[in-house]
Amino acid sequence: MPSILIVDDEANIRGTLKGVLSREGYQVDDAPGVAAARVLLREAYDLVLLDVWFPGENGLDLLASIREDAPETTVIMMSGNADLETAVKATRLGAYDFLEKPLSLERLLVILRNASESRALASENQRLRAPWATSLVGDSPAMRKLLGEIALAGPSPARVMLSGENGTGKELVARALHRASPRRDMPFVAVNCSAIPDELFESELFGHEKGAFTGATQSRRGRFEEAHNGTLMLDEVADLSARAQTKLLRVLQESELTRVGGSRTQRVDVRVVAATNHDLPAAVKAGVFREDLYFRLAVIPIRVPALRERTQDLPALVQHFLEALSRETGHKPPAWSDGALAALARYAFPGNVRELRNLVERLVIMNPGARIGPGHVAAVLPAHGSLAPSPPAAPADVAAEASAAEPPATLADAVRKFERRHIEAALAAEQGNMTRAAARLGLERSHLYKKLRQLGMRAEG
Repeated sequence: MPSILIVDDEANIRGTLKGVLSREGYQVDDAPGVAAARVLLREAYDLVLLDVWFPGENGLDLLASIREDAPETTVIMMSGNADLETAVKATRLGAYDFLEKPLSLERLLVILRNASESRALASENQRLRAPWATSLVGDSPAMRKLLGEIALAGPSPARVMLSGENGTGKELVARALHRASPRRDMPFVAVNCSAIPDELFESELFGHEKGAFTGATQSRRGRFEEAHNGTLMLDEVADLSARAQTKLLRVLQESELTRVGGSRTQRVDVRVVAATNHDLPAAVKAGVFREDLYFRLAVIPIRVPALRERTQDLPALVQHFLEALSRETGHKPPAWSDGALAALARYAFPGNVRELRNLVERLVIMNPGARIGPGHVAAVLPAHGSLAPSPPAAPADVAAEASAAEPPATLADAVRKFERRHIEAALAAEQGNMTRAAARLGLERSHLYKKLRQLGMRAEG
């Protein structure tokens, strides 16, 4: 359980809080004043309950010191005679919350529980948002699960099998696995197996000697040698012929190879990450993919989710692509309305993230205006694409979208409206039940509460 330091000059308050919080499982220390607290704060605490006023001292000064010296510590202020100005100042200095005395123990426990969950979430996000994860955009449950799997599998030397539809970003995941591994400073080599003719497979992967076949005018290293001490990605591995599968299996088993036309055996140290958009277990059952090769490759299987499974990430992905396009073209990208984002969210995206990037680029190029609306999005979506029926818009929403005089919204404003609309719809569908609404949105309950606070919404239940 988290550790808590109670700082209050009233002994009875310290005693009561220490007893209650200890029974709840917290590790509790207490201090009667700011000077004593500074001594105890030489050790790390997860949370601090801090009074505002002390004889000759000010708790806000200690708050400022804690935020500077230990920003990861959560501070909750409390006071029996603080005014609004003091509460605002405490918030600006970084206090998590402000409680008035006499304290409601029930409310205090809820705040402490929420603060602990927020700390855990921030810690997990920091862990997942390591340098290797910078190219992977999104904070949906599906994306957090993927990032967690990469964080665990990356440092391991074990082979990984990535599965997922076309366009989901399997090569980005493979590169993240490489950057998260001890091999990060060594080569990363990607090979598209479906693009290699069967008769050139051995030469491409294992290399050849001069004169090994017609056209071999000089010796050449294969992809395994190029990736020595690094990572080799075998994309579309399901497209390998039976003969190629046998050759690959031998190299994986022995960690050594012989170039085509050569006689010298070479040892190679390569971590293999394979990828496929096929159902390989079904291919094994059908006898078109070797079972022994599958188990050699799929030591750690990781599934890359389809975009329709993480539509919560659409605003962040659109923003990411707009920024990339802005850097490429040197032009400021257009603003997006919440209706445009909602139109994208109703589309099934058979081409996944790759298709989304193409759509964003097309919209930016073909619409030189300052704003992208739902009509622009509808015009570029493929006619055969799957679209869910859009919810009926309120008259004010229709007027807002139709009004040409409305100033362009920023993407951040559009994202907030988009998120607020979806959360309101989920809460309405679940009659205000937070647990069921969170499940409908694919969020943790604590994450939904955090979103409500960020959007200035009030939880009803």
